[in-house]
Amino acid sequence: MLPIMPENPFILASLSDWLMPLLIIGAILVVLVFTVGQYNGLVKLRNRFRNAFAQIDVQLKRRHDLIPNLVEIAKKYMAHERETLEAVIKARNAAETALSGLSPEHSGGMEKLMEAEGGLSSVMGRLFALSEAYPDLRANENMKQLTEELTSTENKVAFARQGYNDAVMHYNTKRELFPTNLIAGICNFGPAVMFEVSDESERESVKVDFD
Repeated sequence: MLPIMPENPFILASLSDWLMPLLIIGAILVVLVFTVGQYNGLVKLRNRFRNAFAQIDVQLKRRHDLIPNLVEIAKKYMAHERETLEAVIKARNAAETALSGLSPEHSGGMEKLMEAEGGLSSVMGRLFALSEAYPDLRANENMKQLTEELTSTENKVAFARQGYNDAVMHYNTKRELFPTNLIAGICNFGPAVMFEVSDESERESVKVDFD
């Protein structure tokens, strides 16, 4: 039989003195690594929806740039529709102002943008409906080209909006889950706002037949 070594109280005390600090340090490291991982995950998701909104921004600016040119051509043929043409420019300017410098994390600004873009879509629909009564305008090649470009831009806006809303949903879900919500609150990761349309007529791109 092997001899049983007597317990050394000094060795046990020494191990106890080292073990507790090591456990504490280990626990702190685990919490730190987890916190950093969750924080970085929020940053990645936030950057994703910010980049997606930048794509919307590009297409909306393109839309805003096309409309004044379209109105200038329409003025030559639609002299009796001055009120509608002025309403288009007014709505376009309101949408451009609402978009300028906007952050998707600014809920009030996003609400104004959605309202402004909805108003612009509505008045543009009215303009194109009235243009049906002006065959010379419908036959204008520049008008045809601008309308095609506007339709293409509307489609790109819709596509970009879908990508943005998907990114926002993933981000908001992540920041609401426990315990990530604690990190989000401490580090000021606020909720992002979806870009939604309020009316069924706004869900469709501008569709006008100028053939």
